[in-house]
Amino acid sequence: MPREVIERSAADNEYMHKDFHGALSAGLDYIAEHYGEDAVREYLHDFGTSYYAPLKKELVERGLVAVKEYYAKIYEAESAEFEISMSDDELRIDVAACPAVMHMRKKNYKVSPLFVETTRTVNEAICEGTPFVFELVEYDEKTGKSVQRFYRRSK
Repeated sequence: MPREVIERSAADNEYMHKDFHGALSAGLDYIAEHYGEDAVREYLHDFGTSYYAPLKKELVERGLVAVKEYYAKIYEAESAEFEISMSDDELRIDVAACPAVMHMRKKNYKVSPLFVETTRTVNEAICEGTPFVFELVEYDEKTGKSVQRFYRRSK
C-alpha cells in the first residue's frame, strides 16, 4: 500500500491558543513564587524584546500603524470587543474584556495577579528604544478590560 504524505504548517490552522494563557498564568505565578515579582517582569521584558523584535522594527520604520495593524489582527482573531483610535502621535486601544482573562475565568483557571504585566511590561519592551512609549491607562483584573496608549516620546 502506498504511503500518503500530508504536508501542513501552522499557518494552515485557524489562529487559536486560548489554553496557552492558562499555562502562562501558572508560569508567572511559579516564577513569582520562586524568584520574585521582579523576575516575572524581567522574563516578560526579555520575551517582549525578543519575540516582538519584528514588530519593534516595524514600529520604528512605519510608526504606530504597525502596532495598530498587529493588535487589530490579534483581537479580531480572538473575537475581542475592542476599539482603536489613532493619530500620527498616539494610538489608543480600548478592550472591553481581555479574551485571555475571560477564557481563564470561564475554565476556572487561576488568573495570576501579575497577568496584567503581559500587557504592560511586554508593550513597554516593544516601545523601548523607539520614538514611542506605552502606558497602561486602565486595567480591570477581573475582566482584563483595558485602555492601552502608545504615544510619541516628547523630545
